[in-house]
Amino acid sequence: MEQVAKKVVLDTGDIKRLLPHRAPFLFIEKLTDIVPNESATGYKAVGYNEPFFAGHFPDHPVMPGVLIVEALAQTAGAMVMYSLKLDKGDRVVYFMTIEKARFRRPVRPGDMLRMNVRALRRRGPVWRFSGEAYVDDALCAEAEFSAMIQEGTGDNGGASDGNR
Repeated sequence: MEQVAKKVVLDTGDIKRLLPHRAPFLFIEKLTDIVPNESATGYKAVGYNEPFFAGHFPDHPVMPGVLIVEALAQTAGAMVMYSLKLDKGDRVVYFMTIEKARFRRPVRPGDMLRMNVRALRRRGPVWRFSGEAYVDDALCAEAEFSAMIQEGTGDNGGASDGNR
């Protein structure tokens, strides 16, 4: 097991070089505790003005669970791209499966979401991860998911085709 690169903190600019996602669909703002090819921690400050709160739900705003899982996947994707020293023009990370998803506590405006992801295995371009999302020390969501890394589009500014 490799040591955590304790001093490595990736900010939003760094993450944008690794992932094709952009606002309003970029759900991580910082990546820390990176153990290359093994694990990382992502952070998302859940703002009061997030576009999804307008419809989910206006009088009782709650971050949709699927977006929490997306944030976990983005954390894993950024960790892999960083570990492999790739950027979004070299490869794209596509979701393949989501399993064992459990939602334990609502995530609300003003919360700081902390996402811990861990690589479970890798077979060629396919990676399997486990992830947990917390607010403070309270577990909010957890899931296992897999993703495939494929050749990039060559378009360093473009987004994916709707899949990851």
